[in-house]
Amino acid sequence: MNKLSIVIPVLNEGENIKPLLSGIKEALINSGFDYEIILVDDGSTDDTVNAIRQNADKNTILIGLKKNYGQTAALKAGIDYSKGEYIATMDGDLQNDPEDLIYMMNILRESDCDVVTGIRVKRKDDLFLRKIPSAIANYIIRKVAGTDIKDNGCGIKIFKSQVLEEIPLYGERHRILVSLAALEGARIRQVDVKHHPRVLGKSKYGLNRTLKIISDLILMHFFKKYGQKPMYLFGPAGIITSLAGSIILVILLTEKILGADIWGRPVMILGVLLMLIGFQIISTGLILDMIVKRNYEKNDGKPYKIKNILPRE
Repeated sequence: MNKLSIVIPVLNEGENIKPLLSGIKEALINSGFDYEIILVDDGSTDDTVNAIRQNADKNTILIGLKKNYGQTAALKAGIDYSKGEYIATMDGDLQNDPEDLIYMMNILRESDCDVVTGIRVKRKDDLFLRKIPSAIANYIIRKVAGTDIKDNGCGIKIFKSQVLEEIPLYGERHRILVSLAALEGARIRQVDVKHHPRVLGKSKYGLNRTLKIISDLILMHFFKKYGQKPMYLFGPAGIITSLAGSIILVILLTEKILGADIWGRPVMILGVLLMLIGFQIISTGLILDMIVKRNYEKNDGKPYKIKNILPRE
């Protein structure tokens, strides 16, 4: 039987843990799926960990991180520890509906796709603080990534596990995870899902996250075009800059030979600066090329440290 791993990062969601676990078990108990629920505590300061321990059963795993690393790192910790052939992600705030997991899982198993992601058609969030920034971010993501993912911020998604093995997770990349999968060649299916208002706990979302997402998008765009060969970006830029400086200096040298006084002219300083900047850009490209090569040869770093794990039974 195919196993489903449900990975849920949580931070100060003590009030939501009991209904969250109950809702997932209720939805999946008669589904016929073999499943595990992996809750990753991202440095909670309330009673989240105690609530998990009190409500955990044999299908529940708790991964406690040493401190707050952020949702992306917590998500990666859960993915790394998961054993399922399929991996689902959910938010821990009760806004995602566990019943959608069955619908999405059936689509993933029966259709020719690698990822099924949700679209919150009736989103229960604040218009100005959540919906409008989200719409802007989704538009930018579609333009930068060249994908057609309508709702990158929807927390409920299901992946074939091998898809996630190919995607490095850091920064705020959990919010563009589906777009990253699409860039790696994964086949995506988008489906409408239910969305509930947050009743308990406090939202961790803020406008600063939108700025972080845009920063990650710039980085994603760079890696999309030049990730394997940064020198293809920095090399031409450095050569053009150095060449411009060289041309200026050759012209000035010609004028000097012809008897003109060139000392102290701003254009001479510009020529020298352009040559130096050009060499620096080329050097940066060479250094990045060496770093990329090293990472491809050996990259086993993880953006988190685990404090404890509630073992599988």
